[in-house]
Parts: sequence; structure tokens; C-alpha cells
Amino acid sequence: MAVNTVTFNNKTDQEFSRTVKKRVKKYFEENNLSQHANAKMVVKTILLLGLYFGAYALIISGQLSLGTMWVLAAVMGIGMAGIGFSISHDALHGAYSSNKNVNYILGLTFDLAGANGYIWKITHNIIHHTYTNIHGHDEDLEVAAFIRLSPHSEHKPIHRFQHILAFFAYSFATFFWVFVKDYWYFFKNPLGPYENKNHPLKEWVTLIVTKAIYYGYTIALPLILLDITWYQWLIGFMTLHLTAGFILGIIFQLAHVVEETMHPEPNEDNVIENHWAIHEMITTNNFARDNKLLSWFIGGLNFQIEHHLFPKVCSIHYPEISRIVEQTAVEFNIPYNHHPTFREAVASHYRTLKNFGDPNFNWQQA
Repeated sequence: MAVNTVTFNNKTDQEFSRTVKKRVKKYFEENNLSQHANAKMVVKTILLLGLYFGAYALIISGQLSLGTMWVLAAVMGIGMAGIGFSISHDALHGAYSSNKNVNYILGLTFDLAGANGYIWKITHNIIHHTYTNIHGHDEDLEVAAFIRLSPHSEHKPIHRFQHILAFFAYSFATFFWVFVKDYWYFFKNPLGPYENKNHPLKEWVTLIVTKAIYYGYTIALPLILLDITWYQWLIGFMTLHLTAGFILGIIFQLAHVVEETMHPEPNEDNVIENHWAIHEMITTNNFARDNKLLSWFIGGLNFQIEHHLFPKVCSIHYPEISRIVEQTAVEFNIPYNHHPTFREAVASHYRTLKNFGDPNFNWQQA
């Protein structure tokens, strides 16, 4: 059951949405390309899975020094972030393959990395992608009580320091997923715009089984098989999650919480006055599009505009279709928010955190 559902004025400004969809479809047809994964994406999948589980295998072998195992724990964190960006994200959106079973299996990489794909599809695919940057609806704006990511959120004194605290908070993102967030969301009511949502028994079982598997290979096996103390294990475990969390947390925030993006509010009828496609354009930001290594690693999430408009298209294609989207946006005089470099995007996010932490800041006049 939906509660307080926000809708969009999709009767206006329809031409941009129609045109950009038509042009992107034509691109795939004229080049005889599938919108799903290609050989490059498959190779990337193998490499990222190999990085994460390969590092784990070396650690669990017990043949390495503590220092080397510690470094490999950080490597696992990098691999975990890469899997989330490039494999799980595409699969859970149904973008990796035209085969639902392939998407389901690859989507389980998210669960085997300690998170829960089912909850992610609700909070991210449905809620975040529909209600992007809308306070009270977009779950991605609710990182922590001491982090204010929307100018419409209640201001608290602690928010004055959030430009410093936020980056530490991001580092605990995956740790929070593994032990708190997924369980909490299964019981949370309302969940975004959904009230009294019933979760299928299959998803409860998947949650319990995959969490047990994750706890087993990351907590139980190392303590049983390796000649280490509990605090040495804890250092390695926290290194894994602090590394992954820091990378994931920053990358996702650069897409929506920067100076250029907007935070629209629905009118008295609970309607956003823009067409949904226009709403996505003004609330979303790209960055470092020419950085091929970064684009490869984060699965095209620096092409977030293209991802929001075409979530069923595999991220491997985003660099190419971004040219089409940008050109179309220019023609229709619609903002195409982007930062040329990763550094500029981080700086903009930092300034936004600082501004939102200032009780006297008026974002509408900025």
C-alpha cells in the first residue's frame, strides 16, 4: 500500500523524454548492439570477482604475514566496492542481461558481499530512482541523523560540523548494511512511500541464509583457521569495510548532493511540477566522464544522468550514450550537470555539506 505518494506532471515537457529515448534506441539499433553486457563487461566481472575472492583466498590460506593480510583486507574492500558498482548494481536493475536468471544470480553477489539485494531494489531502484532528492521520500538522503543532505531537513547544531563528520560516516556504510540496515528495513514501516509492505518468505530466507554465509566466511572461518587474535581479525574486518564504505559512500553522494543539483518539493497536491525525466536531469550530476579508469571501476556511476534515464541499460554503454543525452539536453535547454574531474565533484559535495550545515544558508538564492 502506498502512502503520501508523490506524482509528477508528466503531461508537460514530454518531448525531451520522447526524443532522448528515441535517439538512444536508434543508437543501439544502428550499431547492432545489445543494451546489456558485452564482452568487456564480462571480463570486468571476472576481474572484480577475482580481486575480491582472490584476496580472500590468499588471506584464508594462512601462509602470509599479518601485514600482508592487512593489505589484502584493504584490497578486498576495493574489490567489494567494485563488485557493488559494476556487477550487483547492473544485475539488480535488470540491466546486466536480458535473462532474468542471470541477473538474479549476479545480483546475489550483493548478498554474498554482506548486503541485501531485495531491500536495495526497494530503496534504490524504486524509491530513490523515482523520488530523487525529494525530502521525506528519497531514502538515499537519510544517511545519519547528524548528516543533513537536504535543505528541507530539520537543521540541528551538529550539522555545522557535517562537512567533516560526513566522510567518516560514509566509511561505515557497508558495516552498517551488514549488521543493521538490512534488518531494520525489513521491519521498517512505512518504508519510503510504502505502508505495511509484506516481504515474501523467499526474501526472508535469502536474508537469513546469505547473512549467515557472509558472517561465516568473514568472521567464523578466519578466527577458526588463522593463527590470529580476535583484535587482529577485527582490524582486518574493519579495514575491509572502512575501505569499501568510504569508496561507495563518496561516489554515490557525488551524483546528487552537489551545488548544481536541485531539491524540488511537491506542491499542495503532492505533485512535482516537472516531468519525471526533467526532474531526474535537475537532481542528478555526472563527473569525471573522461576518466576511463574511474569509469571502468565504478560501473559508469559517474554517468549518473544516463543511469537514471536508462536504468535498464548496462553501465558499459553509458560513456557512449552520454553524448546523445547531453546533446539532447542542450537542444531542449535543460541542465546537464557535470564536473570535469573527480576532484571538482568532491569539492562541490564538500561545499554543499558545509552550506547545508549552516542554518543561515538559503539554498534557493545560492
